[in-house]
Amino acid sequence: MEETSIMEDGEQNREMEVAPALIAVHPTQESVAVAVGSDLRVFDLKTGSPVHLVDDTAEPFHRDSIRAVRYGAKGKLLVTAGDDKLVKIWHTDAWSCICTVLSEKRVSAVAISNDGLFTCFADKFGVVWAVDLDGFHDNQSSASKKAVPILAHYCSIITSLEFSPDGRFIISADRDFKIRVTVFPKKTSDGAHEIQSFCLGHSEFVSCIAFVGASDYPDGFLVSGSGDSTVRLWDITSGSLLDTCEVGAEAGSLGFPQSNGKEDECCSAITYLCAIPICSLVAVAIQGSEMVVLCHCSLSGVVLLSCNLSEKTLSITQVISIKGETFIPTSIGTSSSSDLLWMVTGVSNLQGFNSSSLARVKAISGFTKLNQVSGEIELTVLEDKDIPGGMQLLEKLQGSVKIEEDVFLAASETLKTAMRNLLIKKQYSVEKREFRKRGRNDRKNKR
Repeated sequence: MEETSIMEDGEQNREMEVAPALIAVHPTQESVAVAVGSDLRVFDLKTGSPVHLVDDTAEPFHRDSIRAVRYGAKGKLLVTAGDDKLVKIWHTDAWSCICTVLSEKRVSAVAISNDGLFTCFADKFGVVWAVDLDGFHDNQSSASKKAVPILAHYCSIITSLEFSPDGRFIISADRDFKIRVTVFPKKTSDGAHEIQSFCLGHSEFVSCIAFVGASDYPDGFLVSGSGDSTVRLWDITSGSLLDTCEVGAEAGSLGFPQSNGKEDECCSAITYLCAIPICSLVAVAIQGSEMVVLCHCSLSGVVLLSCNLSEKTLSITQVISIKGETFIPTSIGTSSSSDLLWMVTGVSNLQGFNSSSLARVKAISGFTKLNQVSGEIELTVLEDKDIPGGMQLLEKLQGSVKIEEDVFLAASETLKTAMRNLLIKKQYSVEKREFRKRGRNDRKNKR
């Protein structure tokens, strides 16, 4: 009876679990993809029309929440993965799924090497797997490939994965505050056993990582965001911390809402960041860190950090607020050539509303426009009608052109729960831990 109760609680929590909406932008902004729940929505900006996806693989389409969506550096491939333990590789010319890779556990992050030869994904047990993409760029369906395990974080959920720009390293961040830099093996079947460095310094979960670079610094530097309210700059070769930007500590001056009117009580978690290739800026999304302490300091918009690569420093340069609506980004993205920053907010399984999956898309332009007097870039949050693709794009990616404000308010509260469940370790009783161990698939397979 007790085991039945535990199992029912777990199944009920699983059914109610929500996932944040994600956005990915083609490297030359030919298309934009949004994932919310199990739904993958793509809009082709070249033709100005919604994309009809084709999936004739043995496991067609996703059946559970998508947790990662990434374009390859050349834009020929799109990789999606999530809670259904499926990693899908899509060719962007015909928008067909050319391969489905089965994962042993639910997938939490994906990355694609810049040369397009490999994709890696991380599962909920902290294992990183590699898939050889050789032959996947010619728009032909491939027989299902098996992923090869190359490294593990020993039961710590990996939150973010990145290849270094030169492909020498695979960088993994996790919920246990650490970032691991591993030499990517010449033969994936040999595993990745050589650790280059650890980037240690965050005092809460590491939620996101990205590389920022320039023509003078082609290898770039790593930036990381965390639940400790900081964004940090790293030299991955040595693991050295180069600079720390205390984003949370700047809450009052940045116009965040305050907790009880006391500036020092406001704590915010960095939940997503994105390097903007056409300039040395990093866009940062912030959630009111109910996940860390009880307060409400979410930013309806993004914070822009300036990265001085020659001096190896980070500093807050601008705050872009979304006026007139509750818009707390769950994911942000940009292309390598455009001056647009794309943002999405939303969740799946939103209870009590006609639409159970909410997505709202916004864009910021002007990253190449410099005010000659102030020396600052002149950024504009685009009106819906001015976004590339216009209302047709919004209808496809959002599911509806107009979304009521009360839905946004409900979604913002649901988002806090979703991000907390994703990034904060659950605490189980001894009884429940033992029950979960007995139900593990890998234990069953060994019997």
